[in-house]
Amino acid sequence: MNTVLLMLTALLVAPGTPARPVLSPTEAAPFTAANYLGSSGTYAAPVADPWRPQPIRTPRRPDFVVGGHGLTDVQQAVDAAYRTGGTRRLSIAVRPGTYTGTVFIPAGAPPLTIYGDGPPDQVKLEFTIDATITPAQWAAQVNADGRYAEGDPAWPMFQSCATKTTATAALCATVVWSQATDLRLKGLTITNTLLDTVDRGTHQALALRTDADRTQLENLRLIGRQDTFLANADNVNTIARVSVRNSYIEGDTDFVFGRAAAVFDHCEFRLVSSRKASGGVIFAPNTHPGFPYGFLVTRSRIIADDGYRSAPTGHLGRAWDQGAGATGYLPGITPNGQLVIRDSYLGEGFDTAAPWAPAATTARPFLARVDEGRDLNDVNYNRLWEYANHGPFAVSPTRSGQPTTSRSIS
Repeated sequence: MNTVLLMLTALLVAPGTPARPVLSPTEAAPFTAANYLGSSGTYAAPVADPWRPQPIRTPRRPDFVVGGHGLTDVQQAVDAAYRTGGTRRLSIAVRPGTYTGTVFIPAGAPPLTIYGDGPPDQVKLEFTIDATITPAQWAAQVNADGRYAEGDPAWPMFQSCATKTTATAALCATVVWSQATDLRLKGLTITNTLLDTVDRGTHQALALRTDADRTQLENLRLIGRQDTFLANADNVNTIARVSVRNSYIEGDTDFVFGRAAAVFDHCEFRLVSSRKASGGVIFAPNTHPGFPYGFLVTRSRIIADDGYRSAPTGHLGRAWDQGAGATGYLPGITPNGQLVIRDSYLGEGFDTAAPWAPAATTARPFLARVDEGRDLNDVNYNRLWEYANHGPFAVSPTRSGQPTTSRSIS
């Protein structure tokens, strides 16, 4: 560890600094999976509704099989499950192989478990799609094989993007997109293969987008560059909860982002420099300003590749001030991203002077409250926090209030 980082670590106990805020044990106490996943309903009137997702179990006899002698692609299986209907959970097993094309899972589907029937790195859902193209170009590219037709369950999702009047396809540029409640995905690699074929400019290229409540993801590999995983709440007034466990997510710009209340447990986040050699950002929540729970990262690993480790300019995250490009940030109206990274390993490659970047959309400078008795949800400040982490980039107060650093586990 270099001398500058040692000095910063020695100084950064709770409350930290305006550029790098640290929670005290008392302040950190509410930031648990139970609280992030404990309410449903609207942001204005949340309802106590504990959700305690258990490890995803896969059946011995799935309802549908993709690959081998089964269906030829995952969209066919999703459509078949939707038409089956009912409230019983249905399962879709995906045999090892590479399945090229998008998968849209519509609202109103029965509870679905879609899982890889083999090692995750051998069950691949892939497509190349760039948000900078027009909606018409998006429609032609996504539906080149005719997988979406009028009357199909996912046709309204396809049409909602194909008929957009915006200049670009924007967040429709995703490989897998779900609007279905109670979705479970396990043991899959989902890759937007645009990757390094474009410059370092604004090329949103999502691997996975989830819009609905009680979305459970386990043992996934999500690979992209900008905007790899959107944990979304499609209704801007309604809570959507997401649980992500034992998964790997890779990218270079805002590659874990969204409005959902999401818990990431035992995950690995890897910032890569192959397309964007400096200034990359991992997290970009756009949490409702009146809701205290956005993203929780716990017992996880946050690392960067050799390019960032040799020239440490990466950022842990930034707020996404969605919708405020014309007005600027409006306290209490504009989303104010919320994130706690706790009990996790922080590797090298990140900017010691500015671990948190200015907000997306508005470039609002990062600023946290560090005064005594601070309000952690003050809409005039950022709410991106650290607590009890370890590793070469971590700041971690002990119970006595003195800082400690931990050896690398990488």
